[in-house]
Amino acid sequence: MKKKTKLVVGLMSGTSADGIDAVLVEIKNSGVKTKLRQIAFETYPYSHSLKKYILKNSDVRTARLDDITRLNILLGEYFADAAMRIIQKAQSTFGKQNIDLIGTHGQTISHLPGKIKMFGKSIRATLQIGDPTVIAKRTGIVTVGDFRVSDVAVGGSGAPLVPYFDYIMFRSNKHNRGLLNIGGIANITVIPVCVQRTGRPKNASLNNVFAFDTGPGNMIIDNIMRRLFNKPFDKSGRVASRGRLDTALLGWMLKGKYFTQQSPKSTGREMFGDEFVEKILGKIKNISTEDIITTVTEFTAITIYDSYLKFIKNKVKLDEIIVSGGGVHNLYLMNSLKMYFHPIIVKPVENVGYLSDAKEAICFAVLANETISENPANVLNATGTSEATVLGKICLP
Repeated sequence: MKKKTKLVVGLMSGTSADGIDAVLVEIKNSGVKTKLRQIAFETYPYSHSLKKYILKNSDVRTARLDDITRLNILLGEYFADAAMRIIQKAQSTFGKQNIDLIGTHGQTISHLPGKIKMFGKSIRATLQIGDPTVIAKRTGIVTVGDFRVSDVAVGGSGAPLVPYFDYIMFRSNKHNRGLLNIGGIANITVIPVCVQRTGRPKNASLNNVFAFDTGPGNMIIDNIMRRLFNKPFDKSGRVASRGRLDTALLGWMLKGKYFTQQSPKSTGREMFGDEFVEKILGKIKNISTEDIITTVTEFTAITIYDSYLKFIKNKVKLDEIIVSGGGVHNLYLMNSLKMYFHPIIVKPVENVGYLSDAKEAICFAVLANETISENPANVLNATGTSEATVLGKICLP
């Protein structure tokens, strides 16, 4: 806790369940004084059979309690392996004994942000597996995990959690910024420039920041690519580029109730997973497979832009949007976003010094450092909580 400079591993696996992103970073200080240096990054893919097993148990129609119980421990082992492998990758510079901390997001199995009443209590719920205790015991390194549950416990929805990281690393006194992450689900953090009484611009305070999930990112595209093309994703958006937009299918998808729900809000596989995809495929008549991919890719772009028009523009007119996550590699999707948002600048996070694929893993390394530093790290206007709180569980080796 007292060290000003720490070596921290960040671990992340998204709703697409493609694998584990692992990063090793040097972190100096904490909060708004945080300084980062990325040392090593790698993605360790899940096997096809393990991915299928995870997704099966992320669907309420096929999940089994015994499977989830075992997966919680099994994925803890996989996360521990990923941590050790990224440490070994950088071992010419740093040995395991030098690593101070691991921060892990875990693997989301269920995310239920809607508040319901049960047995006299009003609750929200979220579940990430890959137990951090297993990681701590296997690696011998203090591990912080289960970040989302802390926010849920004080009335939030548990997501998105990236906005705190976005604020401390990307705030600007020149530009109103949107930080857009396109993973399985797309989420955006809005960081406005504030104006002092003197009339001079200054960095926004955390209370000015707001964020929410805009809807699906790559989730629907990847799902249909697996079903129709036997490929895990649409590389560079090539399939989408060959098809044509089906306006009838697009119009039906845009009628989803999530898109009119006020922010802050969050969503996941429960709303845009297999069941939704099966409804899409059931609507299809005389549409080529390429046209389907074009349409669902455009659907992601439109819902992101529509979220800006409905929930952001009247509050903050953005100057630039910085994009991260797997969606940044889909050229069709990125070109659509640039077209919709013009003249707002849309650019990948690489343009400001970070790897798109590494950003969320870095985020959870930073959040672990904030936990150890006893700093609250949830954003009130992102998760809907009324209370700032320190996030995560600290697991000892």
